[in-house]
Amino acid sequence: MYVCMCHAVTEDQVKRAIDSGANSPRQIAKGCKAGTDCGSCVRRIQTLLGEHGGRPCPTARLAAKLGLADPEAELPANLPANRPIELRRSA
Repeated sequence: MYVCMCHAVTEDQVKRAIDSGANSPRQIAKGCKAGTDCGSCVRRIQTLLGEHGGRPCPTARLAAKLGLADPEAELPANLPANRPIELRRSA
């Protein structure tokens, strides 16, 4: 089934992109251009990301941002203690 009619991108292509490490509509768009024209497919792409496990939890995003391979690993010692870590949604 087609997800993006503008660029003839199928659901299988989006799933392969997710399996290859894409975890946001923007990253999928970089690989196959889905969602870059009219935008009507972005909601379906987001649904596929959720169903196919492509959207990491905030902890995993923070770990990736800090350069930690494992989100369960200890945080670096140079982080300030007793201060909340602010997570921001990327645009």
